[in-house]
Amino acid sequence: MVMVDDLGIGDVGCYGNDTIRTPNIDRLAAEGVKLTQHIAAAPLCTPSRAAFMTGRYALRSGLGSTGRVQVILFLGGSGGLPPTETTFAKRLQQQGYTTGLVGKWHLGVNCGRRGDHCHHPNQHGFDFFYGLPFTLFNDCRPGEGSDVLSDLQGALRNLSLMAGLAVSTLVFVRVCGLLEVSMRLILGFTMLCLLATAVWVVPFKFLPTWNCILMRNQEVIEQPMTLETLPQRLLGEAQGFIQRNAEQPFLLFLSLAHVHTPLFTSPSFTGHSGHGRYGDNVEEVDWIVGELTDTVDRLGLTGSTLMYFTSDHGGHLEDRDAGGQKGGWNGIYRGGKAMGGWEGGIRVPGIFRWPGRLPAGRVVDEPTSLMDLYPTLKHLAQDTLPDRPLDGHNLLPLLDGTARRSQHQFLFHYCGVDLNAVRWHPTGSDSIFKVHFFTPNFSPPGAIGCYDTKVCLCHGDHVTHHDPPLVFDLHADPSESRPLNPDTEPRFAEVLEETAKAVERHRRTLAHTHTHTHTHTHTHTHTHTHTHTHTHTHSDSSIPNQLSWKNILWRPWLQPCCGTFPFCGCKENSTHT
Repeated sequence: MVMVDDLGIGDVGCYGNDTIRTPNIDRLAAEGVKLTQHIAAAPLCTPSRAAFMTGRYALRSGLGSTGRVQVILFLGGSGGLPPTETTFAKRLQQQGYTTGLVGKWHLGVNCGRRGDHCHHPNQHGFDFFYGLPFTLFNDCRPGEGSDVLSDLQGALRNLSLMAGLAVSTLVFVRVCGLLEVSMRLILGFTMLCLLATAVWVVPFKFLPTWNCILMRNQEVIEQPMTLETLPQRLLGEAQGFIQRNAEQPFLLFLSLAHVHTPLFTSPSFTGHSGHGRYGDNVEEVDWIVGELTDTVDRLGLTGSTLMYFTSDHGGHLEDRDAGGQKGGWNGIYRGGKAMGGWEGGIRVPGIFRWPGRLPAGRVVDEPTSLMDLYPTLKHLAQDTLPDRPLDGHNLLPLLDGTARRSQHQFLFHYCGVDLNAVRWHPTGSDSIFKVHFFTPNFSPPGAIGCYDTKVCLCHGDHVTHHDPPLVFDLHADPSESRPLNPDTEPRFAEVLEETAKAVERHRRTLAHTHTHTHTHTHTHTHTHTHTHTHTHTHSDSSIPNQLSWKNILWRPWLQPCCGTFPFCGCKENSTHT
């Protein structure tokens, strides 16, 4: 399984892009099955990957956000995929498969102390792990700026400067004899200055050391990591895993660091595309896919190996600088990364290749989900042991053509803990209705994304609630540009009624559900006011919110480190060409 980070569905040739060259990905589609409505369970990394790994909405794992923190921000935090969760890797491991993860994890490492590795891939069913326990982000490359709480960093910096100015002023006044200033007051402000500086500098200014690391299993082998050779190293480890396990059942998840920023600048691909660094990175991904496919074929594993290609969510529209666009393209679909239920942030490539088992060139237009991989892999591994309630379904009947309709009559699109939208595929109809309860407020006005905040948020004044909800028919209007109403859609009332019933049934599956009702009153410039009641749902109360401030903020005693903390630093001893 190959997952790209932040790849837009419009970036790939077989999904309509005719200017970025992706012949190897296109070959997988030509030799296998292409899904045109493959949906991520969330429009951001951490919750999407949690749902992918577990076959369940991230809310069930405590990985739905309640505020601005929507993903894991520090390796030294305590949040992550709970040890009580079950991943597809753990299920296949129990069936005798050798399991490996190469690349990005971003689901936490430690819980209570450095080295407990409670969230680590090895504890979640992967026999082998090589890669980034966090993710690739701008702080990993000097000069690219910071992705982590930049406004908080600015506030702490200003507080430090103000405290320093206060200390300097008090000392000056005392030395010049202008006023009687006690040493206790000066020492107090000095301590405040030092504390504010430490709280700002230690967690944030050393982020490349804290977050940009490589691990082999539970050992930190590079801190901070060297980006220039990272793509080749990840590919080499993936190929090595396949070669070592070619004679036995294996599961490999290659979770690429591409095409998240900062973009790679591999010499072989710089200037390779017609779309700047971003296009160069997509073409490098395609090369990696080709090398991996060639390894499978060269080892004689073609007919006995299922290959899968996808992205964790849509492209990041707001990521750009003076050099141009650094994020992906989501084709005809509205929105992108972090934009709730808009299609551009959740519709992703989905390609399966298995010569001799799956028909070549088949296209499936039915709704499917990244959560479907869990039950599909269980089925292939002949795993019939009891399991928790799942939100995904076995895809094999759709892939091989024995089924024509998706088992997903409804799909629920979350933005954090809030149910943002619902998709309904009525029986006996080609229509796929999408009901949006709220949508993110784009900024500045008239923009197609949240450029002022760099990512869209799901709470408070960052969203607009709709009463009645916005309704679209994705079959006729995949770009969600023409909202339906009772005059244009005879089934409008039925759509609202059926989705409301589905939401209630879904909420009952969330054990120990806590439902909080908030009333939002919106006054518009057109002098009318309306009130809307909005509900959000928390998952099982026994599972703490993994994305609370308490769980995501940096703690030195949880920080993975090679060497003696805080003097962390090492380089991997290997040579790559």
